[in-house]
Amino acid sequence: MASILITCLLLMFIAYFEPTLPATVIEDLANLHPPSNFNTTIVSNCLKNPSLRYCGSSPMDLDAIFKFTIVASHLCNESKNPNCVESFPKINLRNRPKITPLYLSFTFFWKYCPVTILSIDLSNNSLKGTFPIDVLFCTQIHVLDLSHNGLSGDVPIQRLSCVTNLTILNLSYNHFSEIKISDSWFFRRFNSSCFFNSGILPSHGRYKIKAVMLLLGFPLVVVFTVGGLWWLCFRRPDFLPRVLQNERKFTTVMLKAATNRFSKKNMVGKGDGFVMYRGILRDGTQVRIEIYSNNRGNHREYVEECKVLVQLRHRNLVKVYGWCSNRNIRALVTEWIGRVSIETWLSESAPCWKHRYKVLVGVLKAMCYLHEQWPEIGCDIKTSSLLLHENGDPLIARFRVGENSTSNKIHRFGILVLEMMTDQTLQEEFKGDETGFVEYVKMLYPRKLQKVLDERMKLTENTFDETRQTICIGLTCADHQTCQQLSIGQIYNMIIKVHPRTNTY
Repeated sequence: MASILITCLLLMFIAYFEPTLPATVIEDLANLHPPSNFNTTIVSNCLKNPSLRYCGSSPMDLDAIFKFTIVASHLCNESKNPNCVESFPKINLRNRPKITPLYLSFTFFWKYCPVTILSIDLSNNSLKGTFPIDVLFCTQIHVLDLSHNGLSGDVPIQRLSCVTNLTILNLSYNHFSEIKISDSWFFRRFNSSCFFNSGILPSHGRYKIKAVMLLLGFPLVVVFTVGGLWWLCFRRPDFLPRVLQNERKFTTVMLKAATNRFSKKNMVGKGDGFVMYRGILRDGTQVRIEIYSNNRGNHREYVEECKVLVQLRHRNLVKVYGWCSNRNIRALVTEWIGRVSIETWLSESAPCWKHRYKVLVGVLKAMCYLHEQWPEIGCDIKTSSLLLHENGDPLIARFRVGENSTSNKIHRFGILVLEMMTDQTLQEEFKGDETGFVEYVKMLYPRKLQKVLDERMKLTENTFDETRQTICIGLTCADHQTCQQLSIGQIYNMIIKVHPRTNTY
């Protein structure tokens, strides 16, 4: 038995070191050294009691075994075991916060833990850190109390399962990690009171809270997810990956974002039944947004019209990006060219004859393209509606699906020709009286044509003749009877003969 070893050793140490026995464990470990016959004594003890833990080690660490005997002697006294020299049944360091960490640090002692120890009490010591796993080297113990400390982390369940004689375990009032319900054998082996307020027991209250949070949270997550997807798909699809976007269909929210909520600062024009804004899409593209009153056809008809307009491709037609159509708004989104209309250009820039002629040819080319490939599409070719590109090309910016009267298109082109050639003051005089304007120009043509021409063109003899021919074409187109007998192709052939060298662009 270990008690025989301890008795022999303690008697020997007391007799040998009695005059100068140090007062502390640390001093004893530092100052005491094994006697000369210590090796013989250990061997003899192992022969008498092979169950001693240090007897199984080979080779024996005599220095560690000697330190073990010193710590055992002190620990026996600290635990107030009666007749320490004869038995060592328990370790009692309850309420000893200053010395308990010291004894726990002696790993060699726990490695050779005396088999006589059946109870270990380390409660009420404010211990920190993880479970003191070294004490489980004492596999023979029946009682282990670690309550009222500050221990944390995982409980070594597998190591505890090896301590087969353990019947009383107290881990209450600590901060251990919760143990899974699957480890229920651990809870069946020990009473639940052993784990009170230890953090080990699964908290039913916590599970209830989690269940309530799950029951409430999951629907909320679903609602927010569905709401977010709905918002992305139907309000801001421009936030979706490009492969998922319908690049031709815009939403009201997208247009509001592009125009800063349709601010007056971004409004660039206003007319009968429409308002125009300048906007910037999320990808940085500058656009022109033309918003119409809802009397422009029903939703389905308007969408079908827009599906046609987005297919138009011509250098003298503004590119249509897409549309917006719902109960509140009808809008067409086109490329941004600028604010310069032909009307503004004529009044402010005083362009030469050649440039005016180039504009007329460009407009007529776009009309030919629409007439040949999209005859159901009409266009607005008023000077106030036509735009001027920075490269000087004219651009038709306003369209209407369903206008297929060729004579009306030719008549409107004739008025455009006259407006492009004549003096601005004359046009102001006949503003609102289109018939009177045409008749007045016809009355002065050709002998007094100089009186109606825009003097700012500064015509030469050759260019005056070209202008006269162009005015003649304009009057022919503007005449309601004559225009019904002409085609847009014939008008184009007539125009290009006026100045063939400028029609190569």
